Amino acid sequence: MNDNKKYAMPFALVSLLFMLWGIANNMNDTLLAAFKRIMSMSDLQTSLVQFAFYGAYFCIALPAALFIRRYSYKSGILLGLAVYALGTMLFYPAGIAASYPFFLVAIYIMACGCAILETTANPYILAMGPRETATRRLNIAQTLNPLGAIAGILLSRMFILSELQDADAAARAGMDETALRAMQQHELSAISGTYMLIGCVLIALMVVMLLVKMPALKESGQTSDCLTNKPVGTSVLSRLWRTRRYRYGVIAQFFYVGVQTGVWSFTIRLVMAEAGCREAAAANIFLYSILAFTTFRFIFTALMKRFDPARLMTGAAMAAIVFTIIVICGHGAIAIAALVSISACMSLMFPTIYGIALDTVSPSDAKLGASGLIMAILGGALITPVQAYVSDQTDSISSSFSVPLICFTIILIYAIGVSKNNAKRS
Repeated sequence: MNDNKKYAMPFALVSLLFMLWGIANNMNDTLLAAFKRIMSMSDLQTSLVQFAFYGAYFCIALPAALFIRRYSYKSGILLGLAVYALGTMLFYPAGIAASYPFFLVAIYIMACGCAILETTANPYILAMGPRETATRRLNIAQTLNPLGAIAGILLSRMFILSELQDADAAARAGMDETALRAMQQHELSAISGTYMLIGCVLIALMVVMLLVKMPALKESGQTSDCLTNKPVGTSVLSRLWRTRRYRYGVIAQFFYVGVQTGVWSFTIRLVMAEAGCREAAAANIFLYSILAFTTFRFIFTALMKRFDPARLMTGAAMAAIVFTIIVICGHGAIAIAALVSISACMSLMFPTIYGIALDTVSPSDAKLGASGLIMAILGGALITPVQAYVSDQTDSISSSFSVPLICFTIILIYAIGVSKNNAKRS
């Protein structure tokens, strides 16, 4: 996997981080369904969970990049784990207060930790070996991300969704205030306890990271802008913006994260509508989606040995567009099967866009370049509410998938452009 065996243990530990933020990402998707029932919210109101989570990525990615430029990758990892753990622990007072805004603050802080980890881990993996195999190496590390997603769904299904009571919004509106408060407290404590358990795991991993020696991999011949009299990152940002593949890669990543977040945020709701089932049962289909995502991540990573990653992404984007149209127009089992298939198509997109966008970026600019791609995760914060708004206005989850359809089209345009450029270069 790496030419130098000394990277084996660091590679494994850093790859483990991909699983940890995968847990947080996909537990968010189930939180939307949980809060909708517990607090009788609209789709737009519940989408604030994703707005808080992915909005944190936009706010913290650049400061995180500057932090690791000033110190080290290891320092970034330790800081990210600490902030992530702090956010999970804040779920406890949020549950006691039964306050949705307090939960959003806890989610925001937790996401800040995830953003620091992601800003650190992606370029760190790219630096652990030859440049020509960097995209494939990142895809290998990213295979643990959907495993984290599976763990997150199982945790949510076992400890959160299973604790939700049968009473819907109408039934809760007619309940005595004391009885309603007791029911909500039970349901919210299930959320708080699950997240605090994750926090304990994060603290344990922090201790391990403190004890293990990690390679510094500092850029040679570089003077950090934050140590000079120049405006922070000005020259680097200018070079990055002039790089077409990187510039359009940031745009493609924005729409990819938006489409992934939107599709997964409303998977449970779509299945409930099409199959007439409850949250816990619908979560099984969400699990199948993540299993498809995981399986095809391995398949696409293997295919990258023989095929250009951009060509593979072109085919995957075309297929995703077809399946999204089926979700919009179809019903019942056909729509649900197409929904699962969309996840299979998405499996290679994030790491492939990431690797392609940084392919022509110099190593000295990689950390700030990585922060731009992480800031593009803002797409999850902005596009998900748009899809939720469409759902509320049309009173149809299926119709809301017109938003992912637009996103996949933009990703397809980027993939085709990169493929044509690669063909000219070869």
